Amino acid sequence: MRHRSATPAGLRLAFSTLTALPVGPPSRVDRTVAGRAMACAPAVGAVLGALAGAVAAALGWWTGGPAVAATGGVATVAAVTRGLHLDGLADTADGLGSGKPAADALRIMKASDIGPFGVIALVLTLLGQVSLLANAWGRHGAWYGVCALAVACVSGRLAVTWACRPGVPSARPEGLGAWVAGSVSRSAVAAATAAGLAAAGVAGLCVTDGTRWLLWPAALAAGVAAAMALLWHTNRRFGGITGDVLGALAETGATAALLVLAR
Repeated sequence: MRHRSATPAGLRLAFSTLTALPVGPPSRVDRTVAGRAMACAPAVGAVLGALAGAVAAALGWWTGGPAVAATGGVATVAAVTRGLHLDGLADTADGLGSGKPAADALRIMKASDIGPFGVIALVLTLLGQVSLLANAWGRHGAWYGVCALAVACVSGRLAVTWACRPGVPSARPEGLGAWVAGSVSRSAVAAATAAGLAAAGVAGLCVTDGTRWLLWPAALAAGVAAAMALLWHTNRRFGGITGDVLGALAETGATAALLVLAR
């Protein structure tokens, strides 16, 4: 009964943690609820993708320009997430780029300023996401672009679910990483992955012909794989995950998925 009651609380916590949508946190927050929240991260990605896709479609219809549509879609994701994932990406880049031991790198990541590595990572990631989405939009049409943005958002948030599986430690004894590290069961990771792959496949069947629909679940998988490669590196450098690392994984997964779908 406790596990069933933790699911809606976890979904609420997922939206209040991963977005700026007006969803207050649940009345009870513990490791069980935190685990449910991270397991629900791909569902948050689907909602983000739907909102951003609607904005992108409206801008694309109004201007007729894929670049404007793509810029609006990426900007909407940044706005609805309060830029937290982008901030995590910048902080993680600064920590990795410092070349310092784990303790010093974590202090750099926790600082409020942003260094040159963070700026470079932000600029290249945003440029990459906009250009890749615009390319997909221009080559295959608006519906393809809208669905590509949604699948990219799901892929990035599924990477967060994978990062919170058992065996991945927290780099700090406090903070978001400590709350969610190892909190998502392997069965929950498998269920979220299966649902994400199925949704990506359905999207591909709706907007492509022939066997090209297979590119869509492949894009989701590629996004998670790219993020897990980054996770391996950050674990080696920092000793585990932090909230910043989770944000970096989300942006990495989304960008890699867009790269596949831009073909």
